[in-house]
Amino acid sequence: MKKTVKKWIQENGVYLLLSILLPMLLMALGYFLIGIYPGSERTVMASDSFSQYSNFHASFNNVLHGKQNIFYTWYGSLGLNYWAFSAYYLNGLFTPLVFFFDNQAMPEALYFITLVKFGAMGAAFWVFSTQTFKLSKWLHVSFSVAYALMAYTTAYSEVIMWLDAFVYLPLIILGIHRVMDQRKPLLLFVSYLLLFLSNFYMAFMIGVFSFMYYCVRVLTDYQRYKKSFIPYLVPSFLAGGASMITILPTVLDLKNNGEGLSDFSQFWQPDTGAWDLVTKSMTGVYDTSKFGSAPFVYIGLLPLIFCLFYFLDKKIALRNKILYGSLFLILIASVYIANLNLFWHGLHAPNMFLYRFSFLFSFLIILLAGYSIEQIEKSDVEKILNSILLLLAVFLVAYFFANKQRYDYIQPMSFIVTIVLLALYLILLLVYKEGKLKRIVPIILAVLMIAEAGFNTKVMLEGIKEDWGYAGRRIYNGQYEDIQSLVEKTKQENDDFYRMENLDAVSRNDSFNYGYSGVTMFSSIRNRHSSSYLNNLGFRSTGSNLNIAYENNTLIMDSLLGIKYNLSKQDDLNKYGFDKISSKGEYSLYENKNTLPLGVLTDKEIYEPDAVSNQTELIKHLSGMEEDLFSFGNVKEDTLENLVLESSDDSLLYAKENVTELSSITWTVEVPAKTQAYLSLVAADQSMMAKTDVILEVNGTTRKSSILESGQYYDLGYYQEAKTIKVKASFDSSKAQISLYQPDIALLNVDRFESSLEKIKEKGVGFDISGRKASAQVDLTEDQVIWTTIPYDKGWRAYVDGEKVEIPTFKEAFLTLPVAKGAHTIEFVFLPQGFVVGASLFIFCIGTFLLYLVWLKKQANKIDRRINE
Repeated sequence: MKKTVKKWIQENGVYLLLSILLPMLLMALGYFLIGIYPGSERTVMASDSFSQYSNFHASFNNVLHGKQNIFYTWYGSLGLNYWAFSAYYLNGLFTPLVFFFDNQAMPEALYFITLVKFGAMGAAFWVFSTQTFKLSKWLHVSFSVAYALMAYTTAYSEVIMWLDAFVYLPLIILGIHRVMDQRKPLLLFVSYLLLFLSNFYMAFMIGVFSFMYYCVRVLTDYQRYKKSFIPYLVPSFLAGGASMITILPTVLDLKNNGEGLSDFSQFWQPDTGAWDLVTKSMTGVYDTSKFGSAPFVYIGLLPLIFCLFYFLDKKIALRNKILYGSLFLILIASVYIANLNLFWHGLHAPNMFLYRFSFLFSFLIILLAGYSIEQIEKSDVEKILNSILLLLAVFLVAYFFANKQRYDYIQPMSFIVTIVLLALYLILLLVYKEGKLKRIVPIILAVLMIAEAGFNTKVMLEGIKEDWGYAGRRIYNGQYEDIQSLVEKTKQENDDFYRMENLDAVSRNDSFNYGYSGVTMFSSIRNRHSSSYLNNLGFRSTGSNLNIAYENNTLIMDSLLGIKYNLSKQDDLNKYGFDKISSKGEYSLYENKNTLPLGVLTDKEIYEPDAVSNQTELIKHLSGMEEDLFSFGNVKEDTLENLVLESSDDSLLYAKENVTELSSITWTVEVPAKTQAYLSLVAADQSMMAKTDVILEVNGTTRKSSILESGQYYDLGYYQEAKTIKVKASFDSSKAQISLYQPDIALLNVDRFESSLEKIKEKGVGFDISGRKASAQVDLTEDQVIWTTIPYDKGWRAYVDGEKVEIPTFKEAFLTLPVAKGAHTIEFVFLPQGFVVGASLFIFCIGTFLLYLVWLKKQANKIDRRINE
């Protein structure tokens, strides 16, 4: 045995190592050439995604260190199903590597994990290739590098949670081969299970494709493979059943929390072109990963050449060409037919990063190329040369005659490199035909393919840099120690549950990284019902509720949600009730004296459909006071800078005099005594105001926020005495016009505000929070309802004095519970809906598969005995 292993290592170890290291090194080189390396000022994540993924991985690091519950997080927008969240973002096999990094070192962690994933892709394809194709060892290496560094993986490399899928894809296909040819199901079961557990989203696409591939392969030799149906289905279904431990709770979470399907009204996929697949098959062609992109299908010119030859080679059965060609036709049709496109995306239209299934096209190219190469004879070289010439002609036509406006992303250098490489491959095949340098040609081909993959990788990474911009490391950890120090101070001083927010946040997901409960969040896995209601309460969260923003709301919601602390770079926050208690670096910590506990006692009228639809109705209902807390006034427009008023009918329309410069409006505002004042600023035409930031200047302080992504109430400060103030709003936008509804002033009477809070505090119910549990003690003189600011989720279970009770829905937003009079112990316990069933299936299916392996072993032994007899 030892000799066999030693011999295998001697014969294959170097090539396997190259298949792992070359993708890692070429990715690292590509990053280095655009200024990214350990310790550099840039990170491997694009600006829009870096803090998101870094903070999510930091939260998983907290799980690994016992600081975060695996089922529920209090750090995700008031509270979030962490099990479902992890199923999309964090369940990859490589994520636990963050254990070896501090949260401050997440930029390095993501750099390292990204490279490891590319190395794993190369290793997985090398295993598949060596077990599937009869090629030279150097071609196994070069094909592995081509697969790992295909355009899809490199262009979408910042979406780090998708990369695990490409490790499992070749192993799943190899597992199908082993089931069909050898009745060995272990690899298929393990690969499917790891894929399904890693990322349910990508697993859906690969699951569908692999089943289609199995059906096609069966039909290539039906008499041989017709009995493989059950052997294929058993490990497949058992792996799927075992994966229900994550998939079932996640699907139920998406279903229960308002995730909807996309519209099927159109037939043709919009914004596609006839030459999309051709142009994106050239080397080093990047258009965009935002809206309007063509699918990323490039996986190397040599695989493309031999894939094309597969359909020209007469030695390959016509039936096989039709069958595998049908897979291509389905994928091509999915690019152009909207409903097929939606199907691959789980019936939900993608938000940028389009054609997320296009890696299947690339894999099919390299798969058929491998089948084609192992069939090649010397007499085929001339036909292959014709294939190259045909491909060369198609590329020339596409470059010179396709719509220049649509395909302007094809850079001359990419076109030249593509043509030169095709010429070199043609020359090498001519040399091979003449019998010269026969042994060295595969090595030269491998070197060319690896160099080609390196060039394409560099172009893809440069494309990401131009498209998104790689985030600066300082954005993430430049002030990490300052913020973390102040957050830790709040934890040391509080035994009870509380919330806090950073007015000068690094990202929308800071709470995951620093470990505090807040409001702000961006996530594809979210509680849409609670976010939608919070939007009604003044926290901006529109559309599909991917975002929810704390900025630009009022003191009322600070108090109702228990926002006890604010972090800010402002030296004087000027929010009523917020006192500065500490500072560190640029940040100051402010404590709010007017906070409420997690629960409040109220009556059953709160369940009325039209009750408490906004924050003023809510605080009135909870306090029982009828006096208005807000009064409203007009603003007087003083001066315009770089703006001309064009229209003032239903809304105000201003035109910029100089589009490249900031424009601003200054208003005069009269503020009464003992008032917290807010400027209500709302965009009238959202398309016109897209990507417009408002820089508000009042009393010498400025604050910047997005007019569409944050709330409408811009804080003007607290005034103990009546005062006339100047408010200047500058608009940072590339658009030529500014469209606003007539601004007004919301004036919060702090005396009435405090009186309302005192009434509510008398009814407050404090909860003890521990992991996935929230418990409280109450002693009621009458039947009442406990209203909480814990987001409602069907995973919650309620217990009164140890007995399970039903939880009524309060706008599907917050947990509430009717409680009879008397002394009671209340407990809310969270376990993701479907987890118990999923965990049971996990144990049952793995156990069943193990029994299946034992049965197969016994069957094999019986056959061996019969043969020996």
